[in-house]
Amino acid sequence: MIRAFSLLFRLGCTSFFYRPHSTAHGVAILVFATAVLTACSGTPDAAGVPAASQTPQEQTAEHFMVTAANPHAVQAGVEVLRNGGNAMDAAVAVQMALTFVEPPETGIGGGGFLLYRDAATGKITMYDGREIAPRKATHDRFMLWRWPMPLYMAVPSGLSVGVPGLVAMMHEAHGDHGSRPWAQLFQPAITLARDGIPMPDRLQHQIDNDFSLRLLGDTDDYFVEQWQQDPPRLRNTELARTLSLIAELGPEVFYEGEIAEAVVEAARARWLWGSDITMADMLAYRPEQREPLCGTYREWTICGVAPPSSGGIAVLQILGMLEKHDLSSLEPGSAESIHLIAEASRLAFADRFQYVGDPAFVNVPSEALISKSYVARRAELIDPSRAMADIHPGDPDGPVFLEDEPIPRERETTGTSHFNVIDRQGNIAAMTSSIESPFGSRIMVKGFLLNNQLTDFTFQPYYDGDLVANAVAASKRPRSSMAPLIVMDAEGEVQLVLGSRGGSRIIGYVVKALVGVLDWNMTVQEAIAQPNFLHRGKGYPLELEAGTSAAGHEEKLRAMGHKVDVLRLESGLHGIQRTDSGWRGGADPRMDGVALGD
Repeated sequence: MIRAFSLLFRLGCTSFFYRPHSTAHGVAILVFATAVLTACSGTPDAAGVPAASQTPQEQTAEHFMVTAANPHAVQAGVEVLRNGGNAMDAAVAVQMALTFVEPPETGIGGGGFLLYRDAATGKITMYDGREIAPRKATHDRFMLWRWPMPLYMAVPSGLSVGVPGLVAMMHEAHGDHGSRPWAQLFQPAITLARDGIPMPDRLQHQIDNDFSLRLLGDTDDYFVEQWQQDPPRLRNTELARTLSLIAELGPEVFYEGEIAEAVVEAARARWLWGSDITMADMLAYRPEQREPLCGTYREWTICGVAPPSSGGIAVLQILGMLEKHDLSSLEPGSAESIHLIAEASRLAFADRFQYVGDPAFVNVPSEALISKSYVARRAELIDPSRAMADIHPGDPDGPVFLEDEPIPRERETTGTSHFNVIDRQGNIAAMTSSIESPFGSRIMVKGFLLNNQLTDFTFQPYYDGDLVANAVAASKRPRSSMAPLIVMDAEGEVQLVLGSRGGSRIIGYVVKALVGVLDWNMTVQEAIAQPNFLHRGKGYPLELEAGTSAAGHEEKLRAMGHKVDVLRLESGLHGIQRTDSGWRGGADPRMDGVALGD
């Protein structure tokens, strides 16, 4: 049936999407297309967690380790390390390869956050390559008169495209820490894109299950046509040329040269809602270096990313609220442990809405929100046997429960990719990057997809009469949930590096894995593979991974007062854990990834 609809749209409707015969006709096609996008981009129930693709022996190494969501990207990083490059060099190679092999999730058309730990000094630097709204963006960007625009209409529009930050961020970080020539690190990705590879299994699944790709010329001509080959094969000579230009000319060609011009033209040309992005916006982009956000959990120190990501704050808040409970005495993944983690998550997400935004625009009290005194007071709200009836934010300097501050439900998409690198010297790169929704804005430029990251802003700018922290504004970075983390023991030695894909679910995925390693003494692979369970706050149910033991607790959790949804939860966690003889990697079996090293 899907192929029949695909033929119908390829014969006619796709051309109307770009060149409508009338405004009314064009609106009808757009509404239908975006409604189909929402219907077909969902996550159907799964049969459980797949078996790991590697043995524990294959995931251990003495000297260095790379973990990522695709084996071609991992191999690109491993080869850099084998040839004497360091963690930053390998990170560039991995990320550029991911642009080709994992295009629905990440790439140079998006942005990300990088934590880099220098082994010689122990210093951790946070690099913020988050996308930025155009200078003409206003608070009502995603409002249709008095109502927020439906997410499915905003995603494929030009309005959703932010100025990409990934290329600039990686170039700056490489300039600070890299040891190999910038251009050299692009060669693995260029070769992959030029020569092609068998289409990854996960990408085949995504194309097969996303009918919206057939409605747009860019994605239909590239993804669908290659998927329909026998056997399906992925090749992108246009991307190979683009990466060659960036390798040779540096980020300037991306932000002020022919690539920048193509980005601006494509985003502005998207009919019905074209972008207001300009060449001046591209030229003005600058990555930011920030202090990582660090806190303690039991005997460990955990460092993550600071705002504009909410990941660091939320993870540390959740763990802080769990600290009073002896999770090690509870069965891993039991109803009791799921309940405690869910309740702490609900409280953290309330604070996330209330306070977290771009620190250049709002004063985010990060240290106060993760302080021991505040999270301990918030933890007192949790009943170990019963779900809270309602959730509100707190005030670190005042009431712990602000009943007059209501929290709306915010719709968010679930893309992104995470990888980790540890080199021979012990330097660490932990990076989460994204183009937001799977397949981003569906706009392809020069062989890569443009992001839809501006849909991470809160669509309704005023709530209860106040401008919300994450409202759209000119040159503002939208709030993120990305949560790359580095965990150290009491002596300051790195024990774990971790992160995940998954939109706002990233926070829950990362917490699940951290508790698995730190409280339940699992290996990083065991912690990643255990069933997923999470809560994203008010308006959302407690989510349990279908086909797993977590789903078996559905009725007990309902009896505790939770609204529960059992569904497929594709995390994408990847991590590296210290062992007595070196390193142990962990790759999410729900993805195509692996952990490799020497």
